[in-house]
Amino acid sequence: MALTPDDVVTKQFQHVRFKDGFDPDEVDDFLDEIVIEWRKALDENVELKAKLAAFESGAAAPAAAAPIAEVPAPAAAEPAPAAEAAPSGSATATAGIIELAQRLHDEHVAEGEAKRNQLIADAENEVNRIRTEAEAKQREETARLERERNTLEARITELRNFERDYRSQLRGYIEGQLRDLDEKSASTDSTPVSAIGL
Repeated sequence: MALTPDDVVTKQFQHVRFKDGFDPDEVDDFLDEIVIEWRKALDENVELKAKLAAFESGAAAPAAAAPIAEVPAPAAAEPAPAAEAAPSGSATATAGIIELAQRLHDEHVAEGEAKRNQLIADAENEVNRIRTEAEAKQREETARLERERNTLEARITELRNFERDYRSQLRGYIEGQLRDLDEKSASTDSTPVSAIGL
């Protein structure tokens, strides 16, 4: 069985009843599989490192030199143009990568600008909505205060009229009482004191 990192991540162990944790035998078996696969990977890694070191040290060069020696001289000149073609292919690939990166950059910049413009438009719409609501609320509040002021002014006028009427009635009553008092006083002046009984 070739063990992959996904196998390790997705491995499910059976829960054991009446105990906390997993079945120890199942966990041990899975760990044994991991160890085997890991050892294979380490051995393969060591082998590949040895091949790379041998290739870099030039041990592979003499083995490759024998077939080249058998090839006539004109054929030996062919690898040089191939070597020159590789950089141009590499340059083409690099240019393609740069072009792709530039295109992605332009797309991201355009997307960012579109998002920025959308955010600005949304913000302006929100500002206009809030301003409209505030102006409507201000008009409603002003109208309410105007109605309240008119009501209070009408009440003040009513109270002033009441006060004026009350004063005139009170003045009329007091003047009437004073007249009565004056008349009684005049009538008592003409009556002798002996008639009053004093």
